Amino acid sequence: MNEDRPTHAVKVAAAGDGVMTYLVDRAPGALPAVQRRDLEAAWEAARGAAGAARWSIVRAFRFRRTDGSFTDLALSDRDAQCWAGAVDAMVGLGSLYGMSLCLRLLALIDLLARAPWTSGFFALEPDGATLHPALLREAASARLTEEARFDERSLRARLLVLPAPVPSAAHS
Repeated sequence: MNEDRPTHAVKVAAAGDGVMTYLVDRAPGALPAVQRRDLEAAWEAARGAAGAARWSIVRAFRFRRTDGSFTDLALSDRDAQCWAGAVDAMVGLGSLYGMSLCLRLLALIDLLARAPWTSGFFALEPDGATLHPALLREAASARLTEEARFDERSLRARLLVLPAPVPSAAHS
């Protein structure tokens, strides 16, 4: 084992003010893909946490880029805290996989909220939104940007080569 190499890729520290800080030894774009079923489970866990008003703590993330600079991300939004808390309870954020799952969930929610072209890939229902399996599959493996978002152009291109999404709630 190389002594110079860190044994943990994510270091977690709790501050006295209740902020949980995560130091990640790589950039968001270098995080691993996740399983589609895990992203779907994270979506459901986040929906459940929000529905039960299980708000969570402020979380701060610092990602080391390949050039030695950093990407900093703070979750001060109550909803984002809730969703990250749900993923933390589900798989933990102390691993690269858990961190990737959390960022992909947050990136997916961000994308759905701001990109009109995604409307055909989810159905709004009385108990929440149902996501098209193709969207979940692509979001689970799409590369994240340095800002921990999806490269919207690339993700859209990957989705548009698929058969047209089902416009009803029967996405599963």
